[in-house]
Amino acid sequence: MKDSFGRSINYLRISVTDLCNLRCKYCMPEKGICKVEHKDILSLEEIYEIAKVFVSLGINKIRLTGGEPLTRKGFVNLVEKLGNLDGIKDLAMTTNGILLKKYARDLKSAGLNRVNISLDTLDEEKYSQITRGGRLKDVLDGIDVAKSVGLTPIKINTVLIGGFNVNEIEDFVNLTRADEIDVRFIELMPVGEASKWAEENFVSNEVILDKVNTLKSVERLDPSSPAVYYKLPGAKGRVGIINPISCKFCDYCNRVRLTSQGKLKLCLHSNEEIDLKDKLRQGEDIEKIILNAIKQKPEAHHLEDGQYITDSMYQIGG
Repeated sequence: MKDSFGRSINYLRISVTDLCNLRCKYCMPEKGICKVEHKDILSLEEIYEIAKVFVSLGINKIRLTGGEPLTRKGFVNLVEKLGNLDGIKDLAMTTNGILLKKYARDLKSAGLNRVNISLDTLDEEKYSQITRGGRLKDVLDGIDVAKSVGLTPIKINTVLIGGFNVNEIEDFVNLTRADEIDVRFIELMPVGEASKWAEENFVSNEVILDKVNTLKSVERLDPSSPAVYYKLPGAKGRVGIINPISCKFCDYCNRVRLTSQGKLKLCLHSNEEIDLKDKLRQGEDIEKIILNAIKQKPEAHHLEDGQYITDSMYQIGG
């Protein structure tokens, strides 16, 4: 399945819920969000039906996101059904890790291959502060269990925030020394709630190589990956640098997103959406709608021109 610019689209990110058990300051309002009516979100059965169509069209990589996907009742069963689809080569999940200790073993048994864990600080007090009440220990315990059951390589996604965690760069990098853990530093993006933070707290990822000058670049095996990888000498894991602001990677974009409300997003940084939920419920030809939509995928985002989207990541899918 190719878009109008010749890019092969083989990666689907599915948000199963916009609800989360944390209230991270750059993602969610302090008082939380207005709960969407049950009828307005895709059922797990509908998610599976849409995913099945995408896989028949050439999608071979699926990542499940939220909000926090592990708060969705029946999530493990969905993982099992998706994992059994012919053609799926990689089934992964992005999580905040809070519930991972409880579910990691069941997720592995159901067919999940690996996890990405969002973690912006290794300091207990700072973690509680930025998540508005989360416990760092829950995440660290979840990482340990995920390692023990083989949900590897684990990727830790760390948003670099000026005045908050720049002094922890070396600590995060050191996590890659002894374990199969990739730490990926992501520039703070002006998306939804984070738009209020971006100008004051933006830090270019160039600071990472300045602070840890022993990092050596490694071969980029997948040009569609947004991360450029480095390694410490002798380390088991890697350090990834993702620069959506200072260095675009749109030329190799291979992904689309399905929100929990059934909207197909062709670009993370675009407000344009195609409604699949209502079309599915009306019995329309979803395959035809998807194929036509892929041809509308934009060539690039325009963050550098100040064209920011209004939705927050919990609404889109992390």
